[in-house]
Amino acid sequence: MTDRGMTAGDTAAGGVGDRGRAAWRAAGKTLVAKAIAEFCYEELLTPTTGADQQHLDFPAATYTFTATRGAFGAWRVAEDSIRRQDHAAATIADGGPPSVPAEDPLLFLTDARTALGLDGPTLAEALRDLTATWTADAHLLATQPTAAGLAELSYAELESWQQGHPCILLNKGRLGFSAADTRRYAPEHRQHFRLPWLAVHRELAAFAAVPGLSADTLLAEELDPATRQRFAARLEHPADYVWLPVHPFHLENAVRPLFAQQLAEGRIVELGEAPDHYRALASVRTLVNVDHPHKRNVKLALLIRNTLVWRGLPAESAAQAPEVTRWLHLLPHRDPYLAGRMDLLGEVASVAVHHPGFAAVPDAPYRYHELLGAIWREPATGYLAEGERARSLATLLLTGADGRALIAELVERSTADARTWLAAFLRAVLPGLLHALHGNGIAFCPHGENTLVVYGPDELPRRIMLKDFAEDVKLRTEDLPGYADLAEPAKAVLLRWRPDQLAHSILSAMFTGHFRFLTPILDRHLGVGEDEFWGLVRAELLAYRARFPELAAQHEEYGFTAPEFDRVSLNREQLTGGGFHDRAEKDENFDVIHRTVRNPLCANTSAPVVTPPSG
Repeated sequence: MTDRGMTAGDTAAGGVGDRGRAAWRAAGKTLVAKAIAEFCYEELLTPTTGADQQHLDFPAATYTFTATRGAFGAWRVAEDSIRRQDHAAATIADGGPPSVPAEDPLLFLTDARTALGLDGPTLAEALRDLTATWTADAHLLATQPTAAGLAELSYAELESWQQGHPCILLNKGRLGFSAADTRRYAPEHRQHFRLPWLAVHRELAAFAAVPGLSADTLLAEELDPATRQRFAARLEHPADYVWLPVHPFHLENAVRPLFAQQLAEGRIVELGEAPDHYRALASVRTLVNVDHPHKRNVKLALLIRNTLVWRGLPAESAAQAPEVTRWLHLLPHRDPYLAGRMDLLGEVASVAVHHPGFAAVPDAPYRYHELLGAIWREPATGYLAEGERARSLATLLLTGADGRALIAELVERSTADARTWLAAFLRAVLPGLLHALHGNGIAFCPHGENTLVVYGPDELPRRIMLKDFAEDVKLRTEDLPGYADLAEPAKAVLLRWRPDQLAHSILSAMFTGHFRFLTPILDRHLGVGEDEFWGLVRAELLAYRARFPELAAQHEEYGFTAPEFDRVSLNREQLTGGGFHDRAEKDENFDVIHRTVRNPLCANTSAPVVTPPSG
């Protein structure tokens, strides 16, 4: 089953149709511009300034382009201005080498190799991931709906149009997927597929759930009686096993080859496929039930490397996910300020499986300790009132095939003016996150994919939903009173960071990781300039501070209005910090930092304090 859409062949350079070839060239040009902008932002590359252009001089070629600068030192590169001059080409009559539009990101990365300091293996891995990213982006371009069409899609449908991490150039590498796998399972191809199920002996697997949810209840809610009966008939002693779904790709590429001994001994049994169809969200490994949207989402181990990490499922965090959820669900009861401001999509049940062979090798690459497991998450639909819609924060960066930004479409439908709409948006997004951090010492990871914005029937933002807890929630290094209700095994799997590091859950995940890319869209499509937008953000921050003067010490130590803060550099981490290499720990250190950026929320910067419209 599939939604409408072109095939992958339509979007390759040698595919059929002018539309596919045009999309390939356009996607390539966008990736070249993104590479220049993000590499210059992270100071991996330093252009020289000419009379009216910027220059990047490499041994084989020179790239020229025009750009403006934004908050945090962002680079806004004009795609159509980028040209490549090949140093080996014959010079033309005026004495300079000919230049051509730069539409090949693979060539750009190869040209920039020396400046980036890439050795052969790293460059080769980067080119592989970039080719896969280019192919996916071209497919998205060739099949993109209009802004109005995007606005009509459900949360799950809209996830298929996400562009990937806005900061990371190589954001759809998906090492491990073949071309056929990509067509079957990548979100942009919008395929529906069934899930095989496994029974794993309790010597190898453990079930966990929030209070009141048993394994039998979960299975009764996720599988129909006939399927449960069919699966049970495959087992001689059903009570000795824990059941879980597995991704079809993972069954073929990880379970069968790496758990061959356990399959042969009957400690793992293949039960067959369940009848429900699923589709992938933007993260690829989290799936939503298409046939029964009220059923839980399921997050599965997937033996692919995407962006900086392998996408398995750590047994320790999976086992503790329901306990972390139980504790987080107490937040609105302990702290009434959070009630109604954020819905937490709980990871209510899990199955954690360990591999006995690799468990005996603690220093094996981490992906061998994340080989099998499942987490069931509450669906967004269960938290929506009549007439409400949920869309991930990332969707606000989308532009339709008609060149119109989705956010412009939403503002128009709301009938509010742009500034009133943005004030409502910031009021829906920021206070809850700020208070979870300042008032409770809890840092979520509210990047564009993890944060859902809930809109009313009038398309005005109302509140947020948050997801991904066991792997992404972080706490302070010292124990706070509110941590006492969290069981010690769960506390042990959550990373503990200093206040200045925890602040990056908003400063980097949201401000430089999302708002930095949103502001040029607001300027172009809504007529709201960057300084004005950051003035609205600062006003919301100051309103929160005024509401909680007793948290003055926390306001100071998190430093949201400090003159500058550390620049998280994800491309630098991937290309020069081990993003392609095997290691025993997935998160050995805090993200790679390179120098600092100026903070537009500081009173000494140019961003004015704007009084947000009431509403």
